[in-house]
Amino acid sequence: MKLRSALTALALVVAPGAAVVGTASAAFAVTKISHATATSMFRQAGITWSSSGGCSDRNNPTCTSFEQLNLATAQGAQTLKGASGCALNITGGTETGHASGTYSHWNGYKLDFAKATCVTNYVKNNFTYIGLRGDGAPQYRSGSGNVYADEGNHWDVLYYNCGGC
Repeated sequence: MKLRSALTALALVVAPGAAVVGTASAAFAVTKISHATATSMFRQAGITWSSSGGCSDRNNPTCTSFEQLNLATAQGAQTLKGASGCALNITGGTETGHASGTYSHWNGYKLDFAKATCVTNYVKNNFTYIGLRGDGAPQYRSGSGNVYADEGNHWDVLYYNCGGC
């Protein structure tokens, strides 16, 4: 079976409303999900979300959108919720207005979580401090390689994978 066929078949099994992005020559394929699929996954896990604008338009920086979120990123949030037992509130997703780059919010790799004592204690007690990011934010790496940056009033989390889902 060709790689593209296998990945397409996998995408159909992995998540409804998901699509595989990539080619047979890509190093890995990223599965993108819709806003509706992400909110369903978060709701099922007991994860909340909010936006300063009370909206979900990906092209409005005051909204919190999950359109084109990577499936592994959504699963990573579910893993964090299950492992930490903390209340999680997502305040930033794939909407415009965040820093650009390959591993960015826009490209589906990052979520912002509201700052809470439970989450902060979990990250600091279970992950490895790896130094300051270029902007001065302290960073912690999970055992699976995902990176948690303390941006003062929220956690900016870069999900390379689902965190052991």
